[in-house]
Amino acid sequence: MAKEKLSELWDSQSGVLSTQVLQEFYVIVTRKIPKPLSNSKSRDIIESLLGWEVINNDVSSILRSIDLQDRYRYSFWDCLIIDAALKSEADILLSEDLKHGQAIGGLRILNPFMY
Repeated sequence: MAKEKLSELWDSQSGVLSTQVLQEFYVIVTRKIPKPLSNSKSRDIIESLLGWEVINNDVSSILRSIDLQDRYRYSFWDCLIIDAALKSEADILLSEDLKHGQAIGGLRILNPFMY
């Protein structure tokens, strides 16, 4: 289901991303994978995602993320992503780092690599 959802979001350009996700993506693909991408290629990929809604982190996001961290014991950085998903009123958050199947508010977390 998660893979189909991701394909649907990609095709329709109706996904939602947070600034935290874009930042993590950039660092990982330019520094932390066996064959890093060039800054230019990474920039092109990020630019291609700007048709999606981008949720910016602000002070309220930080405060809500601290509360999420206290309640769910995820890292602060992951809580920023959860907060952005909740703020956008997303139904599903695709993440390999969070507990598959967990519900937080009206948000369901799915690992896209489990299928």
